[in-house]
Amino acid sequence: MTCAGGNQAAKPILVKTPDEILLMQEANQIVAETLSMLLDVVEPGLTTFELDRMAEDLCHRRKCVPAFKGYHGFPSSLCVSINEEVVHGIPTRKRKLRKGDILSVDFGVCHKGFYGDSAITIPVGKISSSCHKLLKVTDESLQLAIEQVVIGNRISDISNAVQQHVEKHGYSVVRQFVGHGIGASLHEGPEVPNYVSRGQTPRLIEGMVIAIEPMVNIGTHKVKVLRDGWTVITADRKPSAHFEHSIAVTKDGPLVLSNRDNFSKH
Repeated sequence: MTCAGGNQAAKPILVKTPDEILLMQEANQIVAETLSMLLDVVEPGLTTFELDRMAEDLCHRRKCVPAFKGYHGFPSSLCVSINEEVVHGIPTRKRKLRKGDILSVDFGVCHKGFYGDSAITIPVGKISSSCHKLLKVTDESLQLAIEQVVIGNRISDISNAVQQHVEKHGYSVVRQFVGHGIGASLHEGPEVPNYVSRGQTPRLIEGMVIAIEPMVNIGTHKVKVLRDGWTVITADRKPSAHFEHSIAVTKDGPLVLSNRDNFSKH
């Protein structure tokens, strides 16, 4: 789950021990399993409420707590955002998936006192070539950002990797919402923007854990929040994609805690 840019500056950066990182990996693997399950079941006709139930049921079977449900009043376990919806869409019984939709799914859990957080954007049936390219570029920008998670680099190196790749393809990155540190709280310092801003950013040190989450729009970077107080949409109502991983900074390079290699059939 994203945080609003500018709200995290005062939060400290909390370094994790190796044991704590192992607990965070357990949490993130539950998230990875859930997202992989959703990736396999998504099809036209399903409601976003049904997806939310599936995610929450799996979460409970793994004896952990959905991280988003009740967080600042958010009503559901899953954030489901379709097409022009960027992030924080609320599941509902009325919203059915349609062929050609792109579905951004963001999920988090709390497990043994630590949080996991990850997101993917899923094609619903056959999608347009423009949307296919949007998903590809957004996912690529995340992978390029992860390569920058190296001791001694700065947060701005991550931001630059995303922004350069996205803008090279003519897209824009959302600026109002950003990635974040994660640990015993869902949102910790530092902020992890997907664009480079003025000023020096923190250096990466061993034991930091961050959630990198490019939110990429086909059109303008500008967004607005709907009346429900949560759902963020593109200002021009053009499609948006969202991918996220939680990554630990280690002496051996980036450790992607939420990787789906153990679960995904795709």
